[in-house]
Amino acid sequence: MDLNQILFGVYPYIALSVLAIGSVIRFDREPYTWRSGSSQLLRRKQLVAGSTMFHVGVLAIFGGHFVGLLTPVWVWDTLHVAHSAKQMLAMVAGGLAGLLALAGGALLLHRRLFDPRIRRNSSFGDTAILIILMIQLVLGLSTIPVSFQHRDGSEMLKFMNWAQGVFTFRPHVADYVADTQFVFKAHLALGMTILLVFPFTRLVHMLSAPVWYLNRRGWQLVRTRRVLPRKPERLAPVYAAPAKAAAEQRLEAAE
Repeated sequence: MDLNQILFGVYPYIALSVLAIGSVIRFDREPYTWRSGSSQLLRRKQLVAGSTMFHVGVLAIFGGHFVGLLTPVWVWDTLHVAHSAKQMLAMVAGGLAGLLALAGGALLLHRRLFDPRIRRNSSFGDTAILIILMIQLVLGLSTIPVSFQHRDGSEMLKFMNWAQGVFTFRPHVADYVADTQFVFKAHLALGMTILLVFPFTRLVHMLSAPVWYLNRRGWQLVRTRRVLPRKPERLAPVYAAPAKAAAEQRLEAAE
């Protein structure tokens, strides 16, 4: 088995299996670590700007890859969308989203590396995964000049067949990308590596964000440590009846 078969025929199933099983195990055994670990209180302005650009760009890229790679070819043909037009749309939209995410990621990385307080409160995994994502964005943007040489969409068809073949368990699926450019292969391999390490990083909050973050309430429960004085009137109804009965008994005895 050659390296191409290992990377693009076997490695995808390893990465996807670890992603699924690892995420379930982490959520079950370590639910309190299932979070993004925000450092907003330490330096808010740069975080808001960088995080907004980064997340908008990454979500656009993810949506484009998901629709572009996993939508069957016959659907595009039925919609009369030419492969060349789809290729051009992917380059333009993906390029803009990639630049936006790269700019936001640069702000986040600068903040995490050069702010002493944030650097002390950051784990190795927090910084490492951000660097890996930045490298992946650079690789993705580097594929655009190469894709421009194949504006007929022929290269994109190879990646569509490969991605759909992985999820449908086609045999010899790695053959689809055997003769593609190195930058594409590096982009695919690093993307699968990101899926592999996904359950062990802060990226897991992406799975819960649509459920928890968009559905959370607009208020926060705060528990105070202050000792509040007890109100005597709350005790009055409880002892009012016995006290009245005792007073009546004393009056009867006096008579």
